[in-house]
Amino acid sequence: MTAAWDIARRVLARPGARLGVVFMLAMTLTAVLAPLLPIDPLAQDLLATLEGPSATHWFGADELGRDIFARVIYGARTSLLTAVGAVLIAGSIGVPIGLVAGFFGGWRDAVLMRLVDVLLALPGILFAMALIAVLGRSQVAALVAVGITGIPGFARITRAQVLSLRKRDFVTAVEAFGASATYSMFRTVLPNAWSPILVQVVVLSSVAILLEAALAFLGVGIPPPTPSWGEMLRTGKSFLYEAPTYAVLPGLVLTLTILSLDAIGRALAAVLEDRQGIADDARLERALP
Repeated sequence: MTAAWDIARRVLARPGARLGVVFMLAMTLTAVLAPLLPIDPLAQDLLATLEGPSATHWFGADELGRDIFARVIYGARTSLLTAVGAVLIAGSIGVPIGLVAGFFGGWRDAVLMRLVDVLLALPGILFAMALIAVLGRSQVAALVAVGITGIPGFARITRAQVLSLRKRDFVTAVEAFGASATYSMFRTVLPNAWSPILVQVVVLSSVAILLEAALAFLGVGIPPPTPSWGEMLRTGKSFLYEAPTYAVLPGLVLTLTILSLDAIGRALAAVLEDRQGIADDARLERALP
């Protein structure tokens, strides 16, 4: 717990990451509490069709008179749910693959990493579009498609970290005391490999949100009338002259979300790298006569 607080303090000490955390907390809190707010993303006000920002409609109204601000808030729920689901799917499959491949090596490593290479060779958005074409357009299909595209990243990062830890003295010592391979993998190696995996969680979250928006923008993502930032961008581009805020404001929120996650990910990677360097120096000092 002390280490977690220390990492959080160091990350928040960076201005960019601090702004990113504040924005993401505000976005997440608003998205979670959206059903309690007096807004309805599907309610139509035909008299306000393509109306600009006003006291009634803060971000204006779309071509059906629906409140754009309400749809942006509910679109955040869609994006955040996709990010969480994609990370869970990619991590629960990719981490075990990388762990087994890096720990055992040999034919297991060759087979598993060739499968990962196949996934890595396929362009993420094209693979997601093909999978959605098979499964049909739905939030679950988009979530699964985005999650599968994130498996190679987790697998490769975990494998690289396991390979660097596999021959460390503390792992060798645990095995010398008769620990099983399962115990060594999950109780000794994996707990010491979490730093780059945690960074990958943040990175994949931003990629998942962007990929979900791209799929919706191309017309193969979550079907209407479910609010989606990508769908709002796709529809709003047809009304850039009549209602420029229709596409600009959802696009701005999407951009700020990606930038916030990127700033958090960069700060987290830098902090964890510094901590790893300090830990390695301490081990070297203890080893010197």
